[in-house]
Amino acid sequence: MSERSVSKSREQKRWYSVLAPEQFDRQEIGETLAEEPQQVVGRTITTTLGDLTGDSGANNTKLTFKITDVGSDSAYTEFIKYELTRDYLRSLVRRGASKVEASITVLTTDDYRIRVQPVALTTKKADRSQEKAIRRVMIDKVNAAAADRTFESFLDAIVDGNLSSAVYGEAKTIYPLRRVEVQKLTLEARPSEVAAEEEAAVDVEADEVAVDADE
Repeated sequence: MSERSVSKSREQKRWYSVLAPEQFDRQEIGETLAEEPQQVVGRTITTTLGDLTGDSGANNTKLTFKITDVGSDSAYTEFIKYELTRDYLRSLVRRGASKVEASITVLTTDDYRIRVQPVALTTKKADRSQEKAIRRVMIDKVNAAAADRTFESFLDAIVDGNLSSAVYGEAKTIYPLRRVEVQKLTLEARPSEVAAEEEAAVDVEADEVAVDADE
């Protein structure tokens, strides 16, 4: 392709301002270039919590958003992932201490399915039964939080550190802890997708019942 063709192609494209969801005050989190609005839908963009809040201390937290709609010169997004940076996670680990992890899939009150991965760091090496008990606290606290919150308020509890604090407060009675964090949260399914899966599962069960009756 000639330089003139490349230049003409770029001239036909336009920039779209990418906006965070309303939960994050529709802040501009970047720009993306496309010829047609629909080409923008489905793209993802990652920023830091520090960039959104103006708090440099939160730059160790990455937030990923997915473009779901376009209006005029703006692209609107939904949240899909929260993740701590690898460097920050490595800085938390101490030799001779325990790192207790869990991966829990939960459904919020408004039917968003999310996977939550908390981690607890002890001051010294805990034994296996203590690690198991700490993991149980993490699982129970995450399940309880999801059962009582919408997706938006659950995310707020992660971002604000309230869920980590709740886990820390109970788990430290099992063994002294240095830190509790949610290292990753991922949106797995939206309400419409969850409903479709449930409907499909009902259809399969109905088919199985029909087969059993024929036999």
